[in-house]
Amino acid sequence: MKKNSTSELFFNKHSKDILVVLPAFNEVKTIEKVMNDLLTLDLQLLVVDDGSVDDTYKIVEKLSKRNPEQISVYKHILNRGLGASLRTGIKAALLKKPRVIVTFDADGQHHSQDIYSVSRPIIEGQADVVIGKRDFKEMPFLKSFGNRIMNTITFFFYGHLVEDSQSGFRAFNLKAAALIKLHASGYGVSSEIVGEVFRQDLILEEVPITTIYTDYSLSKGTNSRIGLKILAKLIRDVFK
Repeated sequence: MKKNSTSELFFNKHSKDILVVLPAFNEVKTIEKVMNDLLTLDLQLLVVDDGSVDDTYKIVEKLSKRNPEQISVYKHILNRGLGASLRTGIKAALLKKPRVIVTFDADGQHHSQDIYSVSRPIIEGQADVVIGKRDFKEMPFLKSFGNRIMNTITFFFYGHLVEDSQSGFRAFNLKAAALIKLHASGYGVSSEIVGEVFRQDLILEEVPITTIYTDYSLSKGTNSRIGLKILAKLIRDVFK
């Protein structure tokens, strides 16, 4: 998605107010391109390597040495899961006090320019949390079906229906990032974030984003097996 001149001026004015948290686990195929695309936007980048066993961390470290003022790097010694990576990243981001904290997937499915779309409602004070909403009509059927099921599961357990509960592309203001308490270690964190948004009485907005579907990006994220695990975990939590 290309920005028009008005939105580009707005983004250029506020780019330094935005910090992107980029969780990464074994993303050697995509991490360098994703990071370079983000760096062109002149924002702050905080990468959390979640115990990768390939060369992901080496690539991240190389780029951070070239751009020490723009990139911060955190590393989990062992793979702890997406939820744990987001907790580490958001906690570290809060110390830097940006106006907007964005979470962004490292598998190459997102357009970096869409950071403008998800950040603007935060900067303009219209929302506390923004979710980048993918177009399910453009999504391959099995992926779309799985995400619709997860929307239903999220609604059943948390009582609120959002259009894309599993999107990893989100933006938070500092108030929201500090209030939201995350406990899930894996992909269940996406549903948990939705629940926390409403539990904390935060204002949520969903904005359309463009998604890049490749065989690689489609292999990531939630699928039926992961969905069943998330469902089982939610059921266990309810009956504790």
